[in-house]
Amino acid sequence: MSERVGSSCGSHEDQASSEHESINEDRQIIENAKEDCSSIGLTDLNSDLDYSDDDDDDDDVDDEDRESSDEKTRPNFAFIRGSDPRVATCRGKLQNKRSKLNQEINKELRLRAGAENLFKATTNRKLKETVALELSFVNSNLQLLKEQLAELNSSVELYQGDCLEPVMPMIPFGLKETKEIDFREPFKDFILEHYSEDGSLYEDAIMEFMDLRQAMRTPNRDGTGIALLFQYYNQLYFVERRFFPPDRSLGIYFEWYDSLTGVPSCQRTVAFEKACVLFNMAALYTQLGAKQDRLTAKGLDQAVDSFLRAAGTFTYVHENFTNAPSMDLAPHMLEMLIQLMLAQARECLFEKLELQSTEKRDIDVCLDLAQEAAQVAETYCTVYTLITVSAVRDYVPYSWVSLIQIKREHYGALAHYHTAVGLLGRDLDEMSERTKEVLQCLHVESDERTQLEIGEPRDNQERRILGRAHLRAALLLHEESHRLLRMCRELRNKHSLLQVLKKAKENTMSAYSDTDPEDEFNDLLDPPHIHASTNFQLSLTPPDFAQMRVDDLFHTLGPVAIFSAKHHWTAPRSVQLQRGEGDSGFGFSVRGDSPVIVAGVDTGSLAHYGGMKEGDFIVAIGDADVKWSPHEDVVKLIKEAGDSLSMRLVTPMDRNYLKPISSTKSTSSQPTPAGSSTSHKKLTWNPFRKRGERETSFRDLILR
Repeated sequence: MSERVGSSCGSHEDQASSEHESINEDRQIIENAKEDCSSIGLTDLNSDLDYSDDDDDDDDVDDEDRESSDEKTRPNFAFIRGSDPRVATCRGKLQNKRSKLNQEINKELRLRAGAENLFKATTNRKLKETVALELSFVNSNLQLLKEQLAELNSSVELYQGDCLEPVMPMIPFGLKETKEIDFREPFKDFILEHYSEDGSLYEDAIMEFMDLRQAMRTPNRDGTGIALLFQYYNQLYFVERRFFPPDRSLGIYFEWYDSLTGVPSCQRTVAFEKACVLFNMAALYTQLGAKQDRLTAKGLDQAVDSFLRAAGTFTYVHENFTNAPSMDLAPHMLEMLIQLMLAQARECLFEKLELQSTEKRDIDVCLDLAQEAAQVAETYCTVYTLITVSAVRDYVPYSWVSLIQIKREHYGALAHYHTAVGLLGRDLDEMSERTKEVLQCLHVESDERTQLEIGEPRDNQERRILGRAHLRAALLLHEESHRLLRMCRELRNKHSLLQVLKKAKENTMSAYSDTDPEDEFNDLLDPPHIHASTNFQLSLTPPDFAQMRVDDLFHTLGPVAIFSAKHHWTAPRSVQLQRGEGDSGFGFSVRGDSPVIVAGVDTGSLAHYGGMKEGDFIVAIGDADVKWSPHEDVVKLIKEAGDSLSMRLVTPMDRNYLKPISSTKSTSSQPTPAGSSTSHKKLTWNPFRKRGERETSFRDLILR
């Protein structure tokens, strides 16, 4: 995330004084950012905030002026469902502050690198003292900047739902931001140059696409917002094939900001745009999962579904998008996000099991809860391993790492607690055979010398000793979770988290107080570890692109399989055939449809002298555009023309479409998305890997 760039450092005291003044200015910027962050952290993203008192930089003002002037010249399209422009007020301000803080951090890192190099290179004692003083200023300012950035990114309560009782907070992700792009001039120029049509005729279609992109920047936090992202993503399929040739650039750059740092990344490929839209889709699923009411079974089911869909979408991005220019799309980051989503889904399943067993909780249910809790703790242990990788740890907020540690200890404590409650709640003679079989595989064998040698209790005394040992282990883990909470400054004020941990510890302490010590020596030994097991098999839910039907906005350019940016053909030419009294026909045959192709031209015929060639596409007959017309309609128009036939033809320059492509040759990229208006069969749509393309089927018809 940070880059080391060497820079020179002054050796005079006046330069040290100027650096000190610069640092004071930076501190003032930080204080302003801190005030904005505190207001953001207490406000929902869907609230309409007023930032009229804040002064934005000149670039932001210019962007707003340009956007407002563009809106005045736009036609009024219908309101796009699933978008709420008000959310951009808060989230855009948040991203702006992130970007400013990150720029200041990079500046301080460069200053520190230069000062360290100068400190090592110089032998002047006075210069060393001056550089050491500046290094102390830079390091203190750098630490302050990093703390403020971590505070910005640690607002885990920002997306939480409003529950009547405190619940364990989930970790949602903020959406990636992007700037508005003006496609009008590049698209109109490309239509004129490549398709030989008037670009102004497609201005409404271009503006509709721009409005769709503008709307997807601020999606609603519900199903309509997800549908809007799917709609734009599917529309990108057509736009990419229509306007983005593989051998040249239109000068269109897609700029997206990192979801955590606010650092911009810019690329010309539509694949980057698609990956960012998919990331926002997954991030929106995390927000939907975090805001559900997890005190009800329905809310827990919806939360599980949202987290699994988020994990499936992150997996899709991880498998289909490489060479990520931003950190939030990097492979190791996506791996961590996938496991985190699975852990939160499993956590919701455990909460549902607890909710359903509130009224009746016998020893069998307690042991099931214990193993499920141990499974949740083990899953968070895996997430902690992935999030502490150097590249990820330096990128994600410290509060995320702390919360994952807290959950690992908390659910480990619940595993011991439920085991103890089950063991202490019933005598050994009253246990069923199934319960005894579960006890046989409940504990994990270990060689630790400080551990009880009781894996399966043989009498009630061992049962009580084992149960009390599990309660002691639960109390120790609860203490550790409270210690981790106190160590994280960003999590100390999270009321719901504190209440959940406090209640769990009080329940364990109450159960421990009700037990009598059997043996003072045994109270010093640890219980055996609980075997992690689950009855729930989680399966990722990949993005379903077929759920949102889209129509090609540039449908009138012709079938996208033929008239696309990667194919080339001659400029349309007019052919006028006049049949005399002695002529029996025009002398050409046609086949296929959408578009109809000239299959043959007789030598010496009217068609031959008119300039028709085999393999030409008929794009218009008279004033009628026939690029999309079926075979029968084109034949009917030719017959109705009588003795005078006027046509517009184009000649493909890539290949002869009358000859089938060899089966060993790969010719295309993406298949048409399922559910679109031009698809003939359901296909798996992978926007990054090359697939076989549907070829136009031809049927013979001879016109002599």
